[in-house]
Amino acid sequence: MIDHLLLERATLRDGGTADVLIAGGRVAALGAAAAADPRAAGADRLDLAGYQLLPAAAEPHAHLDKALLAHRAPNPSGDLTGAVNAVRAAYATMDGADVRTRATEALRTALAHGYTAVRTHADVTEGIGTRSLRALTDLRARASGLIDLQVVALTGAPVSGALGRHNRRLLAEAVEAGADVVGGAPALDLNPRAAVRILVAAADEAGLPVDLHLDETTDPEMFLLRLFAEEVAGRGLSGRATASHCVSLGQQDPETCREVCRALADAGVAVVTLPQTNLYLQGRGRPTHTPRGLTAVAALRETGVLVAGGGDNWRDPFNPLGRIDPFETASLLVAAAHLPVADAWDAVTARARAVLGLPPVAVAPGSPADLVAIRAADLDEAVAAASEDRIVLRGGKVVARTRVIRDVVPLQEEAP
Repeated sequence: MIDHLLLERATLRDGGTADVLIAGGRVAALGAAAAADPRAAGADRLDLAGYQLLPAAAEPHAHLDKALLAHRAPNPSGDLTGAVNAVRAAYATMDGADVRTRATEALRTALAHGYTAVRTHADVTEGIGTRSLRALTDLRARASGLIDLQVVALTGAPVSGALGRHNRRLLAEAVEAGADVVGGAPALDLNPRAAVRILVAAADEAGLPVDLHLDETTDPEMFLLRLFAEEVAGRGLSGRATASHCVSLGQQDPETCREVCRALADAGVAVVTLPQTNLYLQGRGRPTHTPRGLTAVAALRETGVLVAGGGDNWRDPFNPLGRIDPFETASLLVAAAHLPVADAWDAVTARARAVLGLPPVAVAPGSPADLVAIRAADLDEAVAAASEDRIVLRGGKVVARTRVIRDVVPLQEEAP
């Protein structure tokens, strides 16, 4: 069985074109070396003339259990509290089959758009128990070979005190059921600081990474990041801890912001910024001088914190939008976080994979051949236009292809 593939005339990041030889699921050679390689003679061929060839993307923060729920679970207020209430009201209709069906549809879209890795949170709390998490661990097994799927146990509130006993038991059940990561939203707890400590300790005791929803508000008084960094450092979880959202970091004074950013860097805490959902949810109570629902991306990057970008909610009560597309997230990072295009793409590829603890991917010899080819002259056009015309490779095999046909009535010729 031939497992060699020659990608012909692909456009690379430097603007040049080259043939790329794939063998054994990895990039084997580029350019002249690819043509000279004996394996090229018998390889299957794929013409990528007019396509930009890029490393495939990774989604560091999704909610597949809620994906595509927007019409079934409306959120008239449009804010975070309304979204939480809408989802809780929908729990009774979210059986295992329903979660699997919606999550599968979303995951297929993600794959077609160039994602070959996804970290998804799944609610683990009263009203739904571990039902969604179990559905997603089943999907994880079925998606193996196409997408690396990590499932986070998003532990419900409270987890602290006597009232949190039930949710602590559910978290233990979720870990036993195969959760990859411990998660939660401490701000919803009666004692947010205690919740941070409990969840970090639970991850440490289970031998799992931790990924918490932290400070998802423009209220600067809700600020748990410093405590999270201290707990992660104290537990030795450097490189295995993620703080998602972190919106209120962007509302601190510059000195406090820099201090906390340095603490996160020293503790080895990664930050995932989620521009679309947080721009949608935050700032609704301020009709003027509306605060931006985004973390302090520039300050985090300047202090050496690993910062990735994610899509978060895909058409659910927290966000009715979302194309499930890394190019959409990258474009929002350019517009809202003021990142250069190349850095924005890095945030949804290399840095997102690093958050997930996955090996890097590149269009370079030796790299795993998880790649996306998109109809574009260069990366700027790829991110700006986000053509649906794409080819996705996983382990050197084509796993998705979208073709676009555009017919436009020609403009009238100018009069002589």
